[in-house]
Amino acid sequence: MPAPIEIDVATAARHFQAGALLLDVREPAEVATVAIPGSVHLPSREIPARFAEIPANRPVLVLCHHGGRSARVTQFLRANGLDNVTNVAGGIDAWARQVDRSLPRY
Repeated sequence: MPAPIEIDVATAARHFQAGALLLDVREPAEVATVAIPGSVHLPSREIPARFAEIPANRPVLVLCHHGGRSARVTQFLRANGLDNVTNVAGGIDAWARQVDRSLPRY
């Protein structure tokens, strides 16, 4: 059964704590500003060339700033056969507002 196409940040945080991969597709300067500890950084523009690095055998949660880039990455990965990939609605901005208020927002 494929993973849901999109989930909210509270649900994503629970899945991340349970062992899902949190894939941060923001640019390096954004990640330097704020990152979720334990997440994996892979800029969206590098996804096609580094597709093989994304595991097919565990849930993958895709995160960006607000959810737009990560939605496009999720669609790309699903179109290329990975049905274990889910977009995190609201991105790191929503995560900082709803899950971990200690994270800076930009």
